[in-house]
Amino acid sequence: MGNSLGHAAEGIDNMKKAVVLYSGGLDSTTCMAIAREQGFEPYALSFAYGQRHTIELDKAREYAPLIGAVDHMVVDIDLRKMGGSALTADIEVPKDGVVAGEIPITYVPARNTIFLSFALGWAEVLGAADIFIGVNALDYSGYPDCRPEFIQAFTELANVATKAGVEGNPYHIHAPLLNLSKGEIVQQGVALGVDYGLTHSCYDPTADGTSCGSCDSCRLRLQGFAEAGLKDPVPYAKG
Repeated sequence: MGNSLGHAAEGIDNMKKAVVLYSGGLDSTTCMAIAREQGFEPYALSFAYGQRHTIELDKAREYAPLIGAVDHMVVDIDLRKMGGSALTADIEVPKDGVVAGEIPITYVPARNTIFLSFALGWAEVLGAADIFIGVNALDYSGYPDCRPEFIQAFTELANVATKAGVEGNPYHIHAPLLNLSKGEIVQQGVALGVDYGLTHSCYDPTADGTSCGSCDSCRLRLQGFAEAGLKDPVPYAKG
């Protein structure tokens, strides 16, 4: 790892607290590294939300302290009770790419709204004014809660829905990957010392945890490494 990661205790007295939504995947791990590089003390927040696999969450638990998180909270919520997504219901994960202009079945209804709401609550308890989320609006699957309009709207909500916000202590929602290509995200993470071999992005891994190589998340990840001129360090069942 590069010098900018790890050693969470170093310099913490001079850092501001920030809650970082952290899944253990490529984007959220890069986002955590950026938060740390920008001088924030990261409080990682992950969710066991009934997703079809827990491998990514296992990676999050393993990697959070290594990348500099001073605390890591895993919240249990069961979105399978609502379903409506290939990630939270018995619906097959598409393996042939997504149709341009259509929101794919891997979209989890209101997921980022739910996650940011939990992050906002924890931030208020911590006395933190900053929340980081690794959404991306360029190379992404077309999810509505990954767009700049959503980030702006949630920021406005945060500042009218909380004690801190109405008392004049505004919240800032940071989405540092929002306008980056997947290749640029990979390049930035590598420059910050991110070990992508410890991350996991696949929607539908094999029984032993190997990434499928065919789902949209795998396709985007592989595209990013190809654009960056690098080889993805995680193994794939295909591709």
